[in-house]
Amino acid sequence: MPFVPVLHAEWLKIRTLRSLLGALLALFAATTAFSAIAGVSETSDPEFDPLFMALSGVMPGQIAAISFGAMAVSSEFHGGGLRLSLAAVPQRGRWFTAKLTAIAVPALLVGLVTAFAALAVARAGLGDAASGLSVGEQARGVVGCGVYIMLMALFAAGLAALLRSGVGALSLLIPFILVVSFVIGDVPGGVTDFMPDRAGQIVLYETYDGRLGPWSGLAVTALWTAAAITAGARSVRRRDA
Repeated sequence: MPFVPVLHAEWLKIRTLRSLLGALLALFAATTAFSAIAGVSETSDPEFDPLFMALSGVMPGQIAAISFGAMAVSSEFHGGGLRLSLAAVPQRGRWFTAKLTAIAVPALLVGLVTAFAALAVARAGLGDAASGLSVGEQARGVVGCGVYIMLMALFAAGLAALLRSGVGALSLLIPFILVVSFVIGDVPGGVTDFMPDRAGQIVLYETYDGRLGPWSGLAVTALWTAAAITAGARSVRRRDA
């Protein structure tokens, strides 16, 4: 079967699963809400970064993006869904590529819209505190935020394919982001600079120190995502449906 019809079929699956649409809605709602709250918070901290403050809602919002990616893949492992998909599309690589594309495109689009909305509502609250942000910095933050959200959704999708379980993928990623990354992420130097979430989040800052910049940090996150997708693809090709 040609790729375009396969992609269309995978998009129909995502569009008709309420839990997946709910995850995208939660991504938008949580990110903009927390950014709005951050925008009216105290800004007397000498290390205050107005761009990160405006886009800080992505920290809780990324949980919804991760859930979206994991659930989109794990839904195939319930009720013989994968068996039916592979009966229609025997080329497993083509099917998995279409699945990932159907995850990446809406995650990126919703991520971009969400980042723009979060920046707008937070700037309204920050007022003069955000007046120093240039158009280029804001554009970089919005685009980088959208790409980061997409990469985290794909990272979760790759893990879900590897583990054949959305619960398993979420059980690894969510504690890692909320606990491990939070606890050791502020330790200077070492491997913490190259953690998948910490590296990608550099693009959300107006100013940044360390060995990675905004785009090189996203490249590190992309490498983590590529590794997860590669492992997931091998699992899909080699294991029984």
